[in-house]
Amino acid sequence: MIWNPGALPIRKKWFEDGPVLPIEFARQSKDGRITLVIAETESLVRSLWALMTIDDLASAKSALAARESIQEADIKYSIGFWDKATNTSHGMGKAAIQAWAAEKDLDAAVWTNLKIGLVASRDHMPTYDQILASLQGLAHEKRAVAEEYVRHAPIQNGYRISEKTPT
Repeated sequence: MIWNPGALPIRKKWFEDGPVLPIEFARQSKDGRITLVIAETESLVRSLWALMTIDDLASAKSALAARESIQEADIKYSIGFWDKATNTSHGMGKAAIQAWAAEKDLDAAVWTNLKIGLVASRDHMPTYDQILASLQGLAHEKRAVAEEYVRHAPIQNGYRISEKTPT
């Protein structure tokens, strides 16, 4: 999303002082890419964030869902949020994001709250060998797209693939 926000209504600057979160290459997308998600892992990284040009939380959730191809019915599961006005939140990493957003004096925050795992085994942290096998099994065109995603991921201390040492 950093290098390719698509139609996500954000101001064009990404900030590098986001919340520290357990982010991992741990989700296989429908197109075969292994993507970054918030996961139960010891690998903590400083996340990036951007201001949206939308003024209300419901619209922000819908816009993020549209960018991520999340169906309307799945927003309540797949989009995390924190709302200052109601002091409610949902999603992986919500405590860290809530504390960070309050410190930044933001009105709300939204983030993807997608499940970890390979398509065939959601909710299970894939191993390094499973990820490699998945990527090696992709057709050339899909493998090129998967490689592009990894190469464009921001370089943050701590990113690692399960069972490997931090980079």
